[in-house]
Parts: sequence; C-alpha cells; structure tokens
Amino acid sequence: MASKAGTRGSNAVHYHLIGIGGSAMAALAGLLKAAGHKVTGSDENVYPPMSTELERMGIAFNQGYRPENLSPRPDIVVVGNAISRGNPELEAVLIHKLRYTSAAATIKEEFIWGRHSLAVAGTHGKTTTTSLLAWVLESAGLNPSFLIGGVAENFGTSFRLTDSEYFVIEADEYDTAYFDKGPKMWHYLPDTAIVNNIEFDHADIYRDEEAYKFAFARFINLIPKNGVLVAGWDSPLTRELAPKSFAPVESFAYGDETPPPAGQKHWHARQVQFSESGTTFRAFRSDEEWGRIETPLAGAFNVRNVLAVIAAAESIKADRDGVRQGLRTFASVKRRMEVRGEVRGVAVIDDFAHHPTAVRETIDAVRQKYSGRRIVAVFEPRSYTAQRREFQNDYIKAFGGADEIILASLFHPERYTKETAIDLPEMVTAWESSGKAAKHLKDADAIVKDLAPRLSRGDVVLVMSNGGFGGIHQKLLDALEAK
Repeated sequence: MASKAGTRGSNAVHYHLIGIGGSAMAALAGLLKAAGHKVTGSDENVYPPMSTELERMGIAFNQGYRPENLSPRPDIVVVGNAISRGNPELEAVLIHKLRYTSAAATIKEEFIWGRHSLAVAGTHGKTTTTSLLAWVLESAGLNPSFLIGGVAENFGTSFRLTDSEYFVIEADEYDTAYFDKGPKMWHYLPDTAIVNNIEFDHADIYRDEEAYKFAFARFINLIPKNGVLVAGWDSPLTRELAPKSFAPVESFAYGDETPPPAGQKHWHARQVQFSESGTTFRAFRSDEEWGRIETPLAGAFNVRNVLAVIAAAESIKADRDGVRQGLRTFASVKRRMEVRGEVRGVAVIDDFAHHPTAVRETIDAVRQKYSGRRIVAVFEPRSYTAQRREFQNDYIKAFGGADEIILASLFHPERYTKETAIDLPEMVTAWESSGKAAKHLKDADAIVKDLAPRLSRGDVVLVMSNGGFGGIHQKLLDALEAK
C-alpha cells in the first residue's frame, strides 16, 4: 500500500463494479474513488438516493447490464453479491477472462491490510454498534476510516477513508459472492473484534444453526493473539464460542448476573435509567468503575452496544474523555429507532428490525423510552426469516410488549407454500386470544386508512421493516396532519 489513505498516482487502477447501486457497493465505489482509483459501474434501476450519491462522487455508471459496459476494459471487475450467473455483463467477464473479485475481498486488499481492523459482528446491532464505535474514535481524536451498512448520522455517510491506522467495519455474515459463499466477515482481518450476539438467521443461505454458528467460530479464529475479542455474554452461543479464541476475551453484558470465567475482564452496567431523552448508567470493567455514561440511545440492547464500544475503544487506549463525549453526542443511524416525526402528539418511529429477537428488543426499548404511552407495532414480513413458518411462534412472543399489532401481507407470498409461510390470520388469532388488539391488513395504504383515525395524543407507532414499506411513515404523518 503506497499510503495509509490508499493507492495513488501510478498505482491507480480501473475498477468496474457490477451491481454498483447497492448501498454496500456504492460505499465501496466511494472508498475506491477516495483512494485515487478510476471507478465505473452498472446496475438496474439505480434511483435516488444512490444515483444522486454516485453522481455527487463523480462516479460514472450505466443503467442495465450489458457486455459493452466493460469497454474500455477495466483492470478489475468487482461482482456484487446480488449478481448471479446468467447476468449478461458477468457472462462477458467470464468469457473474456477479465480479472474479477468480490467486494469483501477488495475491501481487504485495498483498505484493511496494514491497518488495525475493528470489526463488528453479530446477528443484531451491527450497524448501530459500528456507527457508534466510529464516532467514539472520532471524538477521541483517532480519525478512523470506516465502512458501515447504514448512514451514520454524525458523519452523514456510510464510509470514509483517512490516513488513520484504524479501520472500523461492519462485519456481515451474509455470503460474499456467487463464487464465494463464505460470509463477508471472513475477509476483514479482525484485530479488535466485537461479537455482540449469535442467533440463527439468514435461513436462505445457512442450512441450520450449526452452519450459522460455524461462520462465527471461524471469524473468531481469525483474531491474532495480540488482538482482542469483545464478546456479548448475554448470548449463549457467543459464550460457547468465545473460549476458543486465541486472542484475549473481554466480555460484556447488561448486568453482572452471568459471570465469566475467573480472570476474564467483564464489562457491565449498573444503575441504568431510561427516559425519553436517553439512557444513563455506570459502566464497570469487572469491579473497577470506568465512568458514568450518558447516551441518547434507548433500550437494554443499546446499553450492551455501548459497553461493547467502550471495551473496543479501551483495547486501543482511546482517550476516555473523548469516548464519553462520543457516547453523549451520538446521533444514531437512519432506520434504527429513527423518529420520523410527531404530529398531534403521536410519534412515528422507523426501525429496520425483522428478526424476532430484534423485534422484541426494539419494542422493549420503545417501551422503556416512552414509558406509559400506548405502543402500536406495525410490521411488514419482508425478509426471508420474517416470512418462514418456523419463526412464527417466536414472532407471536416477540410482539408481546406492544399494545396493538398490525401485520402487512407477505412481501412475496408466491415464494412460499402453506407449509413454509407464516400464517398471518393464525398469528392475529393468537394475539386476540390473549386479549391483545391485532389486525392483518394488506399494505401500507390499508394500514394508514385504518390506523390514522384511531390514533390519539401520546400514542407511539413503531413501524418495522427491512424495506421501504410503501412509504408508510410519511403517509401516516400526512394523514395525522389532515385529521
């Protein structure tokens, strides 16, 4: 690597990204451009905000996949993980023997070798924890590079390239490319690794829990002896895998009810208090108090995220006052308990939650933050996990903390059979039999039409989906304005 900021001058090459319109690929395009490379790309239906973001960065891209997009011939083609055989542009790459690779491998080769990698893994909480860690290190004066699976509001972007020796990255367990079915996180050379929690997910690419667990076991095995594993001790599977680490282990948990092995440093919280303005607590490393924490984040799961970030920051000796300042001034991540607006005393919140555990913890966090207010949970079963029947009972339990539940229809019902899909009417019946108000309505428009007239001052509407959900948030706010 010619410099810590990336490759410059005569070392610059031409990268072409197939699938450049995805959020991760567009962020990679920006990093490559910042490193001084020529970047082009292609995708289908690139639309704002990604199209305008690529244009702002001065990155040329073609709409649609065609062999002629590969002229002039690029030095390296990056194949997005959504691209599969049969794509005409990919077929041309293979026929003409162009050099190709994956996004994750490119990130490793271009940006992580030679730096200290702080990689954040786990089934839940990766994006928030990665964003928080990047901001805390920034507040501590360490000027980190980063790549995050969402827009970090403090930075206004999902990526940055600097001359710092530190690179903060969200370590995703989803597969890498059609030719590399291992998880992306195996490429990220973790020195400081956070494994927040492990709970079976992505049933579309992992055959069972054992296969999913192996992905994290191998990630943990990549940490060098002079690194550190920051392990979520409230997660049974993380507790099971952590002792296999060759690196020292520091654990963290909401409280100190699950003690670690003797001699292992353990981060936990005491005197936790939640309010609408945020959360306060005292952070401890084993029996030693680290300091009093103030954060605008809500919920027990975010207390864990904060503890993980403090432990990671301590592992590289980040300035403690700067860390506390970063925790106090963190502005969250888009679509993570994001308040989209409050009209006539009704708050509308957007969250990316789609796994049963994430749904439960998000509802709990909203309950803790908005104590005493009625919570209406609106859910779009959109992800593969969210539509599979084996998770149905988990979802029924997960929504127990809401006062009312409204389900939209399945996102792609044709992909499932009666045996494999969750049964929405059955779920509604289960909630109603326990005395809870529940409904199944077709889509965003039907939900807004039904719900808006019934909302009263003090109500909190929590909308959960890992997609756009038909613009339901703004439609609901507009309907409340019109009342």
